[in-house]
Formats: sequence, C-alpha cells, structure tokens
Amino acid sequence: MFVIAGLGNPGKKYSRTRHNIGFMVVEEIARRNSIEFTDRKEYRIGRGSIEGHNVILLEPLLYMNRSGAPVREIAKKCNAQSFELIIIHDDLDMETGKLRIRKTGSSGGHKGVESIIQNIGSRDFIRVKIGIGREPGTAVEDYVLSKFSRQELSKIKEAIDRAAAAVHSVVADGVDKAMNSFN
Repeated sequence: MFVIAGLGNPGKKYSRTRHNIGFMVVEEIARRNSIEFTDRKEYRIGRGSIEGHNVILLEPLLYMNRSGAPVREIAKKCNAQSFELIIIHDDLDMETGKLRIRKTGSSGGHKGVESIIQNIGSRDFIRVKIGIGREPGTAVEDYVLSKFSRQELSKIKEAIDRAAAAVHSVVADGVDKAMNSFN
C-alpha cells in the first residue's frame, strides 16, 4: 500500500497558492484515478488504486507546519510496516515548475516536511518536490502564500501533470525507475 500525501494549507484563502502545490497534485492524481475524498476534522482522505496497488491519498488540513500529525495518524491506522509514504510538496530552491523525486533526506527547511519527520520519527520516505522558485526581496512567508503569476500558470499546470505522472510511476514501476524517468 502507498500513502500519498500532498502538503498545503487549508481553506479557500490558500487554495491556489505556491505552498499548496502538493494539494493540487494529489487532487490531479485523484481525478485521474477516480478517487473520491472524504473530509475528516484534520485531513481529507481518498482510497483507491493505481495499477493494482492500493493507495490512500491524503491532504492534511492543519496548517503546513502541523502536517505531520495527520500523516502519523494514517500511518498508525495502516500499520507503519505495511505501506510506503510519498510526500508531495513545494520547493523554494528549485526553479518554478522543475520536478525532483528523492528517496529520503532532510527537510531542506520545509516546515511541513519537518513536521512529518518529527511526527513519524523517520526521514525515510519518498518526496516529490515541485519547484516554486524565489522572488528576491520578498519575504519567504509572503512569497509561498502568493498565487502564481499568469506567466507561470502554464509551467505550473505542466508541473502538476508531470508530478502526478511521476507518482504514478513510483507506485507502478518503483522509485528508482521513476527517478531515472523524471529527475
């Protein structure tokens, strides 16, 4: 089984901001695989399959820096030994629209990833990172909560499509093959 969590912030105010690209990708995966979400207090969850593999799609509905608690709750329900975790999130240090898959690593300063590491007690989970770039002179907090410019929208749509395909590849073909194809 795979638990696929997209990171973001809850509410309409943040729905199409840079920090919510993880939600956008999970929603695209759900659309492609006809997976419906159910709302819970602290997360949205969808159950289905990709290429015959059972998957849980997850959107933590706590703010970014508290994303780990819902991930930990789902991990406990799934029995931590019986699933593979894939986290989809934004990355300030990559150019807008660039995609990278990693098997493990540090949080890289990402508060949502750090929350997950602290809550599950491990750095060993797959990351699908989508670049959102940086804007010199703009505070990081303001930048990540801003919406994409019109000029960026086609790059972002393509990045969401590629990230959804990359997650599909991780599930169907394994992380190494997906890294070779998408990195």
